[in-house]
Amino acid sequence: MILIRHGQSHFNVVFNETREDPGIVDPGLTDEGERQAGAIAETLLERDVRRILASPYSRTLHTAEIIAGRLGLGVTVEPLVRERTFFVCDIGSPRSRLTGRWPGFEFGDLPERWWPDPEETEQALLARCTAFRAAMAETEDWAYVAVVSHWGFIRGLTGRAVANGSLMNFDPTAN
Repeated sequence: MILIRHGQSHFNVVFNETREDPGIVDPGLTDEGERQAGAIAETLLERDVRRILASPYSRTLHTAEIIAGRLGLGVTVEPLVRERTFFVCDIGSPRSRLTGRWPGFEFGDLPERWWPDPEETEQALLARCTAFRAAMAETEDWAYVAVVSHWGFIRGLTGRAVANGSLMNFDPTAN
């Protein structure tokens, strides 16, 4: 499986400079974030990606849109790979708004309001990571899946922090 951190968002630009939450709800990608997503798509052309999963936040859906467009694949929204709810940017957009912007994506049974209210604990994040890992290990095609996610989720799953627009291999069956 290939884990991908979404391209640079408007939140990332401000937070990386100030280390303060700029209060941007469900931020979109910057021009640099779009460029990063395009570069990831080019890299993935050399890989046998057959399925794309993405977190329901706008920044991951836009990243996935760019990648999927280049690879000629669809996108399935997977709420288990969402960001840990900690900053204002982790307040999502309602399903109806997301399906209006990305009508070709598969949203499954995602509820209208899908993000949690209170700050998510580290234990809750790790439980979500464990559930996702177990579910993917049970699938036959996990080696052909690209997952567009976030810093917190990827760190919780792998123990590694990754920069915007990064990708890494992950084997959900390994110890």
